[in-house]
Amino acid sequence: MKYTKFEAKDYARENMRGIWAAALNPFNADLSLDEAGLRSNIRHWVDELEIQGLFIAGKQGEFFSMSLEERKRNFEIAVEECAGNAGVIVSVSDQNMDTALELARHAQECGADYIVVHAPVLSFVHSRGEVLYQYYKNFCDRLDIGIAMWSHPDSGYLMQPEECARIAELPNIVAIKYSVPREMYVRLSHLVGELIHVSTSVEDEWLDNIEELGWKLYLCSSPPYHLQAANDRRMHEYTQLAFEGRFDEARRVRDSLQPVREAMKRSRPADKPHAFGKYWQELLGQVGGHVRPPMLELTEAERMTIRHEFTKCGLRL
Repeated sequence: MKYTKFEAKDYARENMRGIWAAALNPFNADLSLDEAGLRSNIRHWVDELEIQGLFIAGKQGEFFSMSLEERKRNFEIAVEECAGNAGVIVSVSDQNMDTALELARHAQECGADYIVVHAPVLSFVHSRGEVLYQYYKNFCDRLDIGIAMWSHPDSGYLMQPEECARIAELPNIVAIKYSVPREMYVRLSHLVGELIHVSTSVEDEWLDNIEELGWKLYLCSSPPYHLQAANDRRMHEYTQLAFEGRFDEARRVRDSLQPVREAMKRSRPADKPHAFGKYWQELLGQVGGHVRPPMLELTEAERMTIRHEFTKCGLRL
């Protein structure tokens, strides 16, 4: 650990900054984890795209299809490859708290910088505030590592800003990935100030949130390595311009990526987000690989459509 529990907020405020990407995991034809492919992707993301942190073993990484040992191995590979050149936050999310705690302790031991814990599915619960507070407090009481909350409609509800602000007071809560409507994350940002990082994964709102809310962290999804190539780092460029207060220039660069966003939107099958993301990676020269059940693979017709959109989207390889 690079900090104590009671230093976690200060450490994250100084070090958890910039663009953090959620890693897709490449799987081989036999559906084993392609460790070499993952290492190659991480080196590209960190060394060539200058992504400042990685979100490992989350929903993008298909953690729901992985064994406990595979998830631990996923953590270890990311820590080894980032090696102090980029931050690592790992998802320990699980409905079983003992499983989540086991993963969290492994994250501490192997050198991950932070963990993220998804809000639990709360069957039959209609008043969630105290349940959620005690849930996150349980992790904080038992762990030293910095913890990010994660609220998304997948839980069947959204954590309310006031609930999140209360949890944010716990000593080693350092951030939240808040996949909610903008008015909710704006309200939470005003409630917590600089106590924790507030972020959402919508890339085309990132610049506005730097300018209007003073955000320092994009946490995170796949756009940092889907919208960029070694010779075309426009997301990195507009982020740096925004951090320097050069917002008119930043907007011009951000807006120049709109053809790429539209090409991805037009060609992404609604029921195959992971397979789409991995194939788009392959077109960019990264390692994509297979998906695991219950995710579905692309058809050849879908691949053809994606290739067609990719060739005219304007990314410079």
